[in-house]
Amino acid sequence: MNSRDLISMSFRNLMRRKTRAFLTVLGVVIGTASIVIMLSLGLAMEKSFKEQLSQMGSLNIIQVYTMYGGYGDTQQTTQPARLDEDAVSAFKTIPGVQAVMAQKHSYMKVVSGRMVGGVSIIGIDPEIMEDFDFKAEEGRLLLSSDKNAIVFGKMVAFNFYNPRSRGDQNMMGRMYFRGGPDEPEPEPPVDLLSGKLMISTDHNYGEPRRSNPDPSYKPPEPHEAKGVGLLEQSNNEKDYNAYMNLKVLEEIIKEDQRSTGQRPSRDGQEDQYSAIQVKAQDINQVEAIQQQIKDMGYQTSSLSDILESMQKQSRTMMAILGAIGAVSLLVAAIGIANTMMMSIYERTREIGIIKVLGADIADLRKLFLLEAAMIGFGGGVIGIVLSYLISFGLNKGFAHFAGQFSPGGVGQMSVILPQLALAAVLFATLIGIISGYLPARRAMNLSALEAIRNE
Repeated sequence: MNSRDLISMSFRNLMRRKTRAFLTVLGVVIGTASIVIMLSLGLAMEKSFKEQLSQMGSLNIIQVYTMYGGYGDTQQTTQPARLDEDAVSAFKTIPGVQAVMAQKHSYMKVVSGRMVGGVSIIGIDPEIMEDFDFKAEEGRLLLSSDKNAIVFGKMVAFNFYNPRSRGDQNMMGRMYFRGGPDEPEPEPPVDLLSGKLMISTDHNYGEPRRSNPDPSYKPPEPHEAKGVGLLEQSNNEKDYNAYMNLKVLEEIIKEDQRSTGQRPSRDGQEDQYSAIQVKAQDINQVEAIQQQIKDMGYQTSSLSDILESMQKQSRTMMAILGAIGAVSLLVAAIGIANTMMMSIYERTREIGIIKVLGADIADLRKLFLLEAAMIGFGGGVIGIVLSYLISFGLNKGFAHFAGQFSPGGVGQMSVILPQLALAAVLFATLIGIISGYLPARRAMNLSALEAIRNE
C-alpha cells in the first residue's frame, strides 16, 4: 500500500467509531492544553522578571569595584586592584566589551538663585554617554568641549529647597507620598537649565551662616556651572545623579583640596576612579566578561546576576507546573493505547484477511501507528488553539484586575511562544505514536488463520 492509501484507510478506521475517537482526541486536547498553559505561566514569570530588571538599568552593564567596598562577590587578594587608567585599558581589551566608562563621584552643593540642593555629581567621559543609554529629554548630553556643563537626572531638581523657608524642604517627600496615581506630578521647585549655577564641595555652601567651630577653616571658592540637559526618566540611579565631564570634575576636586589645605593620600587614591562600568555587546557575554574581570582581582556586579537567580526560580516553577500538566497528557496516552487496542479486537478478522491477501507486515504496522499519530496530532493542534484562547482570557482578566492597582501598565500572565506551540504539537504526535506501538505490534503478531476464524 502506498502512503495515500494508508492515510485514507487510517482516517476511515477512526471515523468508524466517531464517539470513541472524539473522546480519545479530547483527552489529548486537555493534556496538551494543560501542559502548554502551565509552561506559559512560567514563561510569563521569566519575561516579567526581565522587564522589571530592564527598568532598573541595562542588563549588559557590569559594575566594577575594588576590594574596599561595593557590591558583588568577595575575593581575597594581598594587593587590592586599582581602578585607574590601566584598569580601563585592560577592560577594553576583553573580547565582547563594547565600552568602558570610568566614574568619579563627588557630593556637592548646587545653588540656583535662592534654591539649594545637595547633588551627587558623577564625572564621566562625554563621548560614551550614548553607549551607556543616556538620553536627553530636554537640552542635550555632554560634549567633550564642555567645561563646567552639567546634565541632571529627572529627579534631581526635587532635591532643591529654599534654606530660608521652613516649609520648603520636603519636595522629595511629596513626590513619594502623593495622594494617588491620578494626582498630577508636582512641578520641580527649580529650573536647572535656565540661569547660572554655583557648585561647591563645601557642604555648608548656600546655607545660612553659622558659627564655625574651626576659625582657621577657609571654605573653597564656589565654581560657576551651567545645566545643559535633563535626562529622560529611567527609574534607576540616573534619575538621582548629575553628570559632568570627568576631567573637569577632577580639576574642581583638586583645586578645592588645595584651597582647603588637604594633602593627597599616600596610597594615591586620588588617582583612582570611584567605579568603572563595563558594557558588553551582548547579554550572553556578560557572565564571561565578569569572570575575566574577577580574575584580575576586582569585584563585579550586574543586573544579570539577579536575572540569573530569578530565572532559576522561574525554571524550577516551570518544571513543577509542566510536570502537573504532563499528568494529563499521560492519561491521554493511556486513552490512545486503549482505543487502539480495542480497535484491534474489533478488527481481528479484517487484519487476518489483509495478511492472507499478502499485505506487507510493515504496512500493517504503519497503518496502526498512523492512526495513533493522527489522534495525537489532531489533539495537539486543537489543544494549542484552546491554549491560545485560555491564554488570551488569562491575560485579559489579569490586565483588568491588575490595572486597577497599576494604571501605568501591567505585564502578561501567560506567554505562549511559537516554539512552545510547535513543540507541544510534535510532542503530542510523538505520544500518540508511542502509545500506538504496542497495539501495532500485537496486530503484526496475530496469526492470519486464527484471525480469519475469529468471529
